[in-house]
Amino acid sequence: MSDALAVTADGTVFRGRSVGADGLTTGEVVFNTAMAGYQEIFSDPSYAGQVVVMTASHIGNYGTTELDDQADRVFASGVVVRSLSRRESNWRSTGSLAEYLATKEVVALADVDTRRLTRHIREKGAQAIAMGAGVTESELHEAAQNAPRMSGQNLAAGVSTIAQYSVEATTPSRGRVVALDLGLKRDILANLASRGFDVTVVPIGTSADEIMALGPAGVFLSNGPGDPEPLTGPISTIRSLLGKVPIFGICLGHQLLGLALGGRTYKLPFGHHGGNHPVMRLSDHGVEITSQNHGFAVDPWSMTTEAPVSMTPGELAGPHLLPGSMASDFGAVVASHQNLNDGTLEGLRCLDIPAFSVQYHPEAAPGPHDAVRVFDDFVDLMGI
Repeated sequence: MSDALAVTADGTVFRGRSVGADGLTTGEVVFNTAMAGYQEIFSDPSYAGQVVVMTASHIGNYGTTELDDQADRVFASGVVVRSLSRRESNWRSTGSLAEYLATKEVVALADVDTRRLTRHIREKGAQAIAMGAGVTESELHEAAQNAPRMSGQNLAAGVSTIAQYSVEATTPSRGRVVALDLGLKRDILANLASRGFDVTVVPIGTSADEIMALGPAGVFLSNGPGDPEPLTGPISTIRSLLGKVPIFGICLGHQLLGLALGGRTYKLPFGHHGGNHPVMRLSDHGVEITSQNHGFAVDPWSMTTEAPVSMTPGELAGPHLLPGSMASDFGAVVASHQNLNDGTLEGLRCLDIPAFSVQYHPEAAPGPHDAVRVFDDFVDLMGI
């Protein structure tokens, strides 16, 4: 372990120790407020192109196991923690987090003032960062300034499966779901399979005709990384599917559904990343604590002629911050969920065709399981 540096694009310097792979890495720096589930976070394809800062003060105490991986590799561009556990203790553990990061060739820093770094992100917004050992401050600053920005990047194409594959139902089969892989997590497949669905996972470039030829009872739009607006191919595919088959999207899939319906998206100041985000179900005002990981959001006001309403300092979020209804080429659309931290849209439901979406991760992995019920809502939508 050697001394290492991290430098943001605006030139702010953070010092620490290298605890992962050698080398230099860059990415958009974001903070995650989850207190556990670090392995699921780092292996989530939605984190492609991002350096993840864990706000929990102590990370790695229960070690790692391949059973927790959400994909075949770590997709986070880098990892930053305050205190990395020197030993792990758990009956499932097969190795330490430091060993895991090194094996997965992930550049990682420990002993960093993550509170200061998190406050910097909150105050200045998400931005590029460069970090590594054996590199000067000026070299890292230049690397951060030259790193690709998240806006405008089609990162989902780089994490989607190359070839179609299938997962069998783990209970008596009652139909097939086609999952459009934009950065799919393994626990999503487990949730669909446990409800009696054979899942066919298809690459991001699969056409609507190819999807319908598989005879799906429903189509699932997965999570994924990056800016949704450059994904013109999948948006066109979803438009061609709307009204023909029940559709359920999460995270990036939610954003693409919003775009397919005619809305727009925008970049959040520092995104939603963690396992403790309160979301209100607008149908009954019940609150779920959710797992989230996204840097963009659907603008519901872009689908209405109503004047936008914004939160004022100190104001509590509520339904008044969202339009009463939205219009699309496929009929009426309503907001179904709202983030109670900042009032942003967290779910859409089409009234005239079978389609809905949520911005959060109902499968958790990691995080609370408050929202897992939406998989059952998908089953109801399919009428099976």
